[in-house]
Amino acid sequence: MDNKRPNVIWIFGDQHRAQALSINGDPNVNTPNIDALGTMGINFTNAVAGFPLCCPFRGALLSGKYPHTCVPGHEYQLDPNERTIAHVFNDSGYRTAYFGKWHLDGFHEREGRAAKHLIPKERRGGFQEWVGYENNNSQWDSWVHGHRGNGDEVPLCRLNGYETDELTDMLIDYIERSKNCAEPFFAVLSVQPPHDPYAAPPEYMKRHNPQSLRMRPNVPSGGETEAIARRELAGAYAMIENLDHNVGRVMQCLRDRGVNSDTHIIFFSDHGDMHGSHGMFRKTNPFEESIRIPFIIGGEKMMRYDNRGTGNTDAVANAVDIAPTTLGLCGIERPSWMCGHDYSYLRVRDGKPHQEPVSAYIQSVIPTGHGDSIDKPWRGVVTRDGWKYAAFEGISWLMFNLNEDPYELTNLAHNQRFAAKRKELIGMTRDWIGKTGDTFTLPAE
Repeated sequence: MDNKRPNVIWIFGDQHRAQALSINGDPNVNTPNIDALGTMGINFTNAVAGFPLCCPFRGALLSGKYPHTCVPGHEYQLDPNERTIAHVFNDSGYRTAYFGKWHLDGFHEREGRAAKHLIPKERRGGFQEWVGYENNNSQWDSWVHGHRGNGDEVPLCRLNGYETDELTDMLIDYIERSKNCAEPFFAVLSVQPPHDPYAAPPEYMKRHNPQSLRMRPNVPSGGETEAIARRELAGAYAMIENLDHNVGRVMQCLRDRGVNSDTHIIFFSDHGDMHGSHGMFRKTNPFEESIRIPFIIGGEKMMRYDNRGTGNTDAVANAVDIAPTTLGLCGIERPSWMCGHDYSYLRVRDGKPHQEPVSAYIQSVIPTGHGDSIDKPWRGVVTRDGWKYAAFEGISWLMFNLNEDPYELTNLAHNQRFAAKRKELIGMTRDWIGKTGDTFTLPAE
């Protein structure tokens, strides 16, 4: 294996909000392996999904472009001619592989079950090895297809066990097959959990009693919303602890194969889950439970680096920043078509000054069809100094001082005492709209 260039692994779940990790303070869940990644690496405590919905996030993730320019909504296809991070790694002499959920081929569930939809090789994002599925909301009945690195097709087949366990087996097998290869690798593990339905292996489910959970203060208490949220959360936490176990399996595999000090592990999610906060469920809105995602650059100490960065950062990382940051960790220059910021210097310190974004652009480009949350377009910003703003077409909607109101219980959007701050945040949003080539009518002030 090339000892001058590190390997990179992406591990990401679906609908896993940033708050639902023990390293981020959730008392209901135990995630020692993910916590270890954060302790050994950089934990972005201020990261956002950008567009908190599966397909738009995934398009932005792979292309490094904002959703309104690549995958603007639910069940939209990523253009087969779109350049992705896999193409960049391929061109840089890396081996590339993807295992798991794709959700970028534009298949509509009303046309049949997406889990059995066959994605042509030319629409698999340029990965040299790809074994996955379009979409599947049944963790015990998962189907995959694809191709191996040598070009052999993998026919549609049913996984034998629980999805996260089975897909992790595929990644571990790939790592083992890579041990004697001269080239470094970039590998992706994309699992559906903790997306609903909230089911995990029995040994994880029995750990969580819905009635014993500590609820967030913004979940309405005493009614049906709380009852549903408790049932959902018990299953979601079980799924997260199973995911954490599998992260530990990957870490141990790297140690056993002697490549742990040569590999960056990047852990994140595509968006969060409301779980009853503000009376809502799922995603597609700008509230903290929906928009905030875990984002950790982990991996054990790499001897090639004299000054390895660790700890928490409040940098406002967005979905479009993950690809350029990943390339930067490997010394690969960000291509001109990627829009995001490269935060790799926070992990691989270079001693140079870096000008970082003071805010992140957040959006729902078009109606999403998700009626259990917000099903209309909106735009806004999250700032590094703790403010959030969002607007519907022509009217302010939400504004929060997250430093004083972390659970977003007091909406300041129409409070004239904060008119100057609202005007500032509208201006900041307008700047992002212009910078990214978006179109949206904001309120005057």
